[in-house]
Amino acid sequence: MKLSNVSLSHHYASLGEAFGTPTSPTPFEHPRLIHVNPAVLAQLGIDVSEADNPAWAEIGCGAQLLPGSRPFAMKYTGHQFGVYNPELGDGRALLLGELDHDGRSWELHLKGAGKTPYSRFGDGRAVLRSTIREYLAGEALHGLGIRTTRALCIVGSDEPVTRERIESGAMLIRVAESHVRFGHFEYFFYTRQLEALQKLIGHVCTRFLPEAEQLAVAEQAEALLHFTVARNAELVAAWQAVGFAHGVLNTDNMSIIGDTFDFGPYGFLDDYEPEFICNHSDHTGRYAFEQQPGVVLWNLNALAHALSAFVSTETLRDCLEEFQPRLVEAYATRMRAKLGLQQPEDGDQQLCADLLQLLADGRADYTLFFRALAHYRGERPAAALQELLPTAQHSALEEWLNHYDQRLARDGGDSRSRNRAMLTANPKFMLRNYLAQRVIEEAENGDYRPLRTLFTLLQTPFDEHPDHETWAAAPPESGKHMPISCSS
Repeated sequence: MKLSNVSLSHHYASLGEAFGTPTSPTPFEHPRLIHVNPAVLAQLGIDVSEADNPAWAEIGCGAQLLPGSRPFAMKYTGHQFGVYNPELGDGRALLLGELDHDGRSWELHLKGAGKTPYSRFGDGRAVLRSTIREYLAGEALHGLGIRTTRALCIVGSDEPVTRERIESGAMLIRVAESHVRFGHFEYFFYTRQLEALQKLIGHVCTRFLPEAEQLAVAEQAEALLHFTVARNAELVAAWQAVGFAHGVLNTDNMSIIGDTFDFGPYGFLDDYEPEFICNHSDHTGRYAFEQQPGVVLWNLNALAHALSAFVSTETLRDCLEEFQPRLVEAYATRMRAKLGLQQPEDGDQQLCADLLQLLADGRADYTLFFRALAHYRGERPAAALQELLPTAQHSALEEWLNHYDQRLARDGGDSRSRNRAMLTANPKFMLRNYLAQRVIEEAENGDYRPLRTLFTLLQTPFDEHPDHETWAAAPPESGKHMPISCSS
């Protein structure tokens, strides 16, 4: 499909005025196209050759609307750092509409589009720094096989935007199957708009649970919670396995379909630190890496409370109790793949826990260690693994490897096949904060080549890419624990 043939529908805006406000974007005066994502073009059914179409500069800043587009600021609320905030909504973003392709419907969401009725004291803008971070994060997680929103394009400008410093404004078009958040349900529940809440439940079921479409609202709400609990348990298990910390797991940042949503001060682990906090505003560690499973369950409880208008407490509790076993199963599956184990054994959880404790004690680089383990074939000394740990940890490593060797022997199979499989589960390239910062600084100076390079590597992070070894290196000490804020 050519860009000239693209036309949007807008089912969400058709739900009614309780769901948000039609709002026109505020375009940049002199937009410049920074990057178009060919993979997302293909996902939307748009000809990849359209990546070079200069019209994206106007479309990507809201100066030109695609046919059928009805820019709409969504209203929601949510719990932020555990405290309910009724004053939330799309404060700098607009839902443009939906594009159907190959049996799926994709929503286009313009971020940084200017003030909306829900901007409060904000300017409605995004900056190049945060826009690049979101653009890269979506592609990184997608490349790692994790459900996530992605972005279609980035458009920059010379418009000054004040954050901690004066930065240049930018916009991106985010693409997701749904932009409905836990906070949408909370809004209608706490304002006692139960008819609208029922309509929202039906809308999500029609899109994602068609088998529940004709059920009574109580049964729809129950089916929806089962679905969302399962999807989010699997999602957070995937985050923990790859070492991803979201940073701001408020309920308004939680997707009802279990996509990674709203990238702010996120971070991928460098050294393995369970207590890693990527958001410098998170003074209590509420959203630390190791806390994420518990926080996601807390958020699911908040969602369940919003559904309590239609579902009994006992039924809600039964749905929520599915989270822990689903999480454990999903995490175990991913970690067995990282360890090259095919058949589960009762002792696998302990084997994995012992390794993670070893990595934590030695502050080993999480990505590099597992990538090196993917090349391990029982050799002694295991030099490639030893060099990632301090000398004091080498004896503990040797002890763990002895247990690991015994486990591999019981699992069977040849080492070459196992290594090949492990290389598809342990990435070589990771979106480290110091790499993102390097790309941002170059882009702020007008050089987008590093952005394009890193973007390409993150799409295929398990491949070797021998010409780009420096992008797979551990960060310098100055590149660890970089302060990342929520500001955008």
